[in-house]
Amino acid sequence: MLNRREFGLAAFGALAIGRSAEASRSRTPRSTEREALAERSAKPALDERPSKPMRGAFMILTTPFTASGEVDWEDLASEAAFVDRCGAHGIVWPQGSSGVANLTKAERMRGMEVLASAARGKAATLVLGVQGRDTAEMLEYAERAEALAPDAMIAMPPSAARGLDEYREYFRALARATARPIVVQTSGGARDLAPTVDLIVELAREFPHVAYVKEESQPLVERMRAELKHRPPLKGVFGASLGSGWLYEMRLGLDGVITGMAMYPDLMSRIWTLHEQGDAEAVRDAYGKFLLMRNLSQQVPGVDLYLLKKRGVFKTTAFRTGGAAAWKVNSIELSPDAVAEVEYRFAAVRPYLKVTS
Repeated sequence: MLNRREFGLAAFGALAIGRSAEASRSRTPRSTEREALAERSAKPALDERPSKPMRGAFMILTTPFTASGEVDWEDLASEAAFVDRCGAHGIVWPQGSSGVANLTKAERMRGMEVLASAARGKAATLVLGVQGRDTAEMLEYAERAEALAPDAMIAMPPSAARGLDEYREYFRALARATARPIVVQTSGGARDLAPTVDLIVELAREFPHVAYVKEESQPLVERMRAELKHRPPLKGVFGASLGSGWLYEMRLGLDGVITGMAMYPDLMSRIWTLHEQGDAEAVRDAYGKFLLMRNLSQQVPGVDLYLLKKRGVFKTTAFRTGGAAAWKVNSIELSPDAVAEVEYRFAAVRPYLKVTS
């Protein structure tokens, strides 16, 4: 008797050589749906090696909007080019920092196409986010992403899951849908349910390309230490959390950061380069300048969007709230004293910037 994986591979092979019209007519709608899911989740891994490095400062792109609240596709492409030009090691979209909850399915699909085109020929690693509320929805995004040939994929756990077994099957299905490197994000799934370190390691052992983790669940440092002990089978452990703990994480031995800091890609890549060069004092100084800006973002909401416009990446400071089905548009307008504070602190960052404006 075939097991589930063998059945899936057999189904995929049979579909590849074609089915007779008579057999097609004999299927029930339910069996046809099951076969389609098996086909989409049973592709064998052909090459587990990443084509580009999976290490360093990976910037999650902020989604740009027009003044009326529509996604600005031109600015999204420009943002990807800006991040690459600044020397960041990776481009990631759409994740939490992209406002993915406020994007429709059609927008997510189109955004992946825009970025696949924008990233073509660039040095930065393109990582497309394919998370869904359940396995079926995730596979829709993964199927589209696979057709666009990104360098890697990333996924939050399924938000509709009721337990770790559903997480396991979800990431197994993704692993069978692509041979590209997969980053398991530990946040964004079901409420109060993070994938355990044991599950992450189990998946990496079963599928060697599911070997990367974006860790941002508590107890954070304890989990990171545990994951670092499992290299291999894990190949990359990344921090996140808007870079708030990145200095310590680099010193712990993490492989980089995946975070929504596309307004500072040159600063973030410079910090990583100094770290790899072993210049601990310069890393500490540069990271301290970064924290000046992060601290201000907590006191003055909208600093990040202000800087993306200031640096010539976005045309507006518009953003959405309210969810994909009923979003509303707002924009940032900083007071003169807030602008003065941004400029005062940003001056300290300028020596580390590759692209100035």
